[in-house]
Amino acid sequence: MTNLFDPLSLGIVLGGTLAAVLLRCGWRDSSSALAAVVHLFARPFDSDRVRAELAVQIQEIDRDGLLRAQPHHFGDGEFDELSDTLIRRRSVQSLYDEHERYRWRRAVTAGTAGRVLAEAADLAPVLGLAGTLLSLSGLSTIAEGDYGRAIGMAVMTTLYGLVAANFLFAPLSAAVERRAQSEEKARQALLDWLAGAIERSCNPPEAPAAKRAAA
Repeated sequence: MTNLFDPLSLGIVLGGTLAAVLLRCGWRDSSSALAAVVHLFARPFDSDRVRAELAVQIQEIDRDGLLRAQPHHFGDGEFDELSDTLIRRRSVQSLYDEHERYRWRRAVTAGTAGRVLAEAADLAPVLGLAGTLLSLSGLSTIAEGDYGRAIGMAVMTTLYGLVAANFLFAPLSAAVERRAQSEEKARQALLDWLAGAIERSCNPPEAPAAKRAAA
């Protein structure tokens, strides 16, 4: 396995790929991709915890009414804003409007990160080939005893380019997309549950006695 590790070849492929991605995609998009990769290793969206916190808001609306209830904040940027919007506008539709704004922003961020990582997956084999050509181009000027080292470097840069593309950057791009889709699905389900609970709280069903009196 030690023969498969060549720091110079690895530096050419990874360093060259990252530099090419930065030049092609720009600093802002590259930073978004890096943040998305870091987010993969953070705790995933906790739907159960958020549901429990939202239940507190619903209980307060049941107790105090929508007009007197106070926004309930618990650290999730979107649902904290949705709570403010609900109390301020007193409209379930406003929840969906605000959620759409957050959903669109998350989709843009995830799409940007996926695109940058896909660019890296495309560029890594190219940088591997560039390293190979760089190694082979010096064969005519090196000592005979160094032929093996030059050819070995040429092979390793090609290998590193293929490995980086197919086992690093492409999987990271897919993982970012899966994480974003999973979180979005969970947030949408929570929003639908919240909207339904608020509508039931603001429009409780008539009691049987009231129905009979009305009849």
